[in-house]
Order: sequence, then structure tokens, then C-alpha cells
Amino acid sequence: MLPKVFIDGEAGTTGLQIADRLRQRIDLDVISIDPAKRKDVDERARLMNMADAVILCLPDDAARLGVSLVTNKNTIIIDASTAHRTAAGWTYGFPEMDKGQRAAIRASTRISNPGCYPTGVIALVRPLVARGLLPVSHPLTVNAVSGYSGGGNAMIAEFENADAPNPTRDNYRIYGLSQKHKHPPEMMRYSRLANLPVFAPAVGRFAQGMIVEVPLALWALPGKPKRAALHEALTQAYEGERFVRVVPLAESDRLTGLEPEACNGTNRLELYVFGSDDQARLVARLDNLGKGASGAAVQNLNIALGLDEWTGLES
Repeated sequence: MLPKVFIDGEAGTTGLQIADRLRQRIDLDVISIDPAKRKDVDERARLMNMADAVILCLPDDAARLGVSLVTNKNTIIIDASTAHRTAAGWTYGFPEMDKGQRAAIRASTRISNPGCYPTGVIALVRPLVARGLLPVSHPLTVNAVSGYSGGGNAMIAEFENADAPNPTRDNYRIYGLSQKHKHPPEMMRYSRLANLPVFAPAVGRFAQGMIVEVPLALWALPGKPKRAALHEALTQAYEGERFVRVVPLAESDRLTGLEPEACNGTNRLELYVFGSDDQARLVARLDNLGKGASGAAVQNLNIALGLDEWTGLES
């Protein structure tokens, strides 16, 4: 019998992408709710408890309610919301984060899907902290830009539909100005930092793709590490990984710019170390709806169900 998978919130941006990926599979039985019963709590609970795995693609409060509806102790829950990313009892769904993370995901029935921005930050910073190249107390700044699909259906309508309630002509917009964004606690915890980073996110007039950047004044760090040492730490951390590529320094040095859409449609995460031996720009490029959302959820689903991790994903 094929594993049964239910996507709660299938009509949302991430839910639609996950459903598209899973419906092409012959190794899963994707069960769906009658559209007329999407808000029927009893029907949602019935489908959740008959499923081997549930993927929650809901706002935070709705995701918490969804978790409370699951009484079947064998049902695996993968939550794509922010609700449980730093919660006790939940396993962080970034398989490449540590050598033992896949085993932790495989053994868990409560998996929190990482945020798109934190995926880039953690991938760049955690190996440097682990190597002692970056002090845990270092005041970190994160600059990032994402496609407007990261803002969900409302922002998509804002950028694409001139008849939307609040259409925009903005080509580029910074946001999160109050420094109360939901992602920094996640970045801090899994990057193993002692303090919240200063997070400077922006949205551009493109649908998908993102660039996450962490600038570092190497001369101000203890030991004054060289750019090559940072690159070596990242290379060793992700050696053998299919979806994470640390771009060679020689290849990086040939570039004069970097656009955010090159990883779209894939589960690929590209890491770059630009700059000099005095100043470095650590950069991650990924699809905010791929490795930053739906692709990560499918990867976690594959691991949790004991399936081939790469199935249904493009590197």
C-alpha cells in the first residue's frame, strides 16, 4: 500500500507547488479534501488521521490548530509555517545542516520546514561558527531580496493584478523596517549565534528566486581569517551533497554580478564567497518556492517516509 499524504492548505502558493510535485509521483497516494469542505474541521481531522504524512501549508495559528487535530501517533506532520520552527519537540527540516540531521528527520513525526531566508543564512553561517571562524557573538547583518511569490497570494495579486485592491508599481521595496520580522530567531538558533542578526529583507518585481547575503569584515574577526578559509569550511560542510553547491572561488571571481532567478524550479542551493581577504560577501542563491519552501517540504517528506530523498526534485 502506498503512503498516504494530505496537504492541508493546498490552495495556497506553497501548497499548490507541493501538490504539483507530488501528483507526478507513482510512489505516493495524495489525498485531497473536497474544496467545499476546506474549512470543515471534522473533515480535515479525518483526512489527517488517515494519512501517513500531513504537510501543513497554513498561516501560523491555523497550523497550530491543524497539529491539534492529529491524534494518530503515527502520522508525520511537516509544517511549512513559522509556527514550530523553534518549538520544543520539533525537528528542524534542513537535512544538510548537520551530518546527523537526516537521521533526526527520519526518526521524527514533527518536522518544521525551514524558512526561505533562514535556509540561506544558516547554510552560510553555521559552518563558520562550527569552525570557530565566526564568533557566536559577532554582530551579523543579513541583506536579502526575494521574488514577490514569497508574500503569498495577496502579494502576488499586488504585483500581477492591476485590478487588485492595492496594486503596486514598485520594482523594489524594502520591508521589515521595525526589526520585528519572524525569521531572525530561527536564523540565530540554527546558525548557533548568541544574538539576533540585523535582517534587511526586500522584495523585487520578479515572481520567484532569491539572494541572501551576509557581509563580513574579515579584518575585524578574531584571527583575521582569509576568504579561502571561509570557502574551505563551506566546501567541507557540504561535501557530497546533491542540492547544496559551494561555487569554486575561481568561478566566483569570473562573475561581475549575480541575479536571483537562476535556481528557479529546482531544489538547488548555491553558496558563494565573494570579496577579498579583508572583506567577504557570503551569498546564497535559491528558489524561495523550491529549496526555500515546497522543494524542502518534499525532501523532508521523502526522508521521513523512508523514500529516495531525491525523488521528484531537480538539482
